[in-house]
Amino acid sequence: MSARGFNTRRVGRTNLELSELGLGGATLSGMFGNEVPDEQARSVVSRALDAGIGYYDTAPHYGDGRAEHLMGDALRYRHDDVVISTKVGRLLRPVRSEAQRTVPRSWTYPFPFEIAYDYSYDAIMRSYEDSLQRLGLGHVEILLVHDIGVQSHGEEGNRKHWADLSSGGYRALDELRRNGDVRAIGFGVNEVPVLLDALGIGDWDVFLVANRYNLIEQTPLERLFPEAARAGTSVIAAGPFAAGVLAGTDIWGPSNGAYQKAPPNIVEKVTALRAVADAFGIPLGAAALQFGVAHPTVVSVLTGPKSPAELDGILAWWHTPIPAGFWDALADQRLVAPGTPLPNGRTA
Repeated sequence: MSARGFNTRRVGRTNLELSELGLGGATLSGMFGNEVPDEQARSVVSRALDAGIGYYDTAPHYGDGRAEHLMGDALRYRHDDVVISTKVGRLLRPVRSEAQRTVPRSWTYPFPFEIAYDYSYDAIMRSYEDSLQRLGLGHVEILLVHDIGVQSHGEEGNRKHWADLSSGGYRALDELRRNGDVRAIGFGVNEVPVLLDALGIGDWDVFLVANRYNLIEQTPLERLFPEAARAGTSVIAAGPFAAGVLAGTDIWGPSNGAYQKAPPNIVEKVTALRAVADAFGIPLGAAALQFGVAHPTVVSVLTGPKSPAELDGILAWWHTPIPAGFWDALADQRLVAPGTPLPNGRTA
């Protein structure tokens, strides 16, 4: 199906459709020391709307509330034609000054709040309402459980969070879905094992997985994609550039979410992929961007440009023709895992 200039895919068993290319909001608050002025952030979202992108993701965590605020500014009067997801699992508590922060600051210009993890029934209901107020919107379409898992919280910390989610948090999410407040629920994480566990505690519509399914790594192929498909759960492949290393930076995103300089083995993989791209005269970023939607379980690829110029580059990559022989070469050189569906219709 096509809408607003991009093909769309249906989320799980819902009647909700996402554009195959989506816009993520983390970078709008400044990451890796980048400064993103308010008007620039709003311009990114407005430019994406004008280009026909129909799916937008944000979270309370991004800029400690700032990203939701800025994205809401741009989407407030243009919400009818788009799908918005935000996340639960973090509540925001005000701080009077930077000196009062107990959680290290991770954003260039955050709002004067800091996070407190809470996956309980009451916290998820409050998080949902707080997000609507920051966005300045009456509803969102998707709620995602954010950054739960052993790699995020350690064994002991995750045990409590998982108990809270299992005993009450899921009930809150399911209640919001059944009442029609949201149209889909799921997870937004960097690690795969927690999603396999999630399938055992509830009925989920969609999993947003960051940096785990791209040209560097295809971890979800072995278990997650088959089990999610059987459960009727779709996947949003965030991080098609593996946090940037496939788009020309030296930043890589491991499963614990702690973005870092790419280690030698990742640099070696990128070098091999770039050699094939160069041989076919195409940008590696274009191949990285178009790769994810070849898998039938993936409904959208989510990117995070921090400026209109970066967004224009992503749009150009999305529409770059890629020869079928490029994908054949990746398969023949075993640069992707066996069983990987490729955009030319071949399976590696």
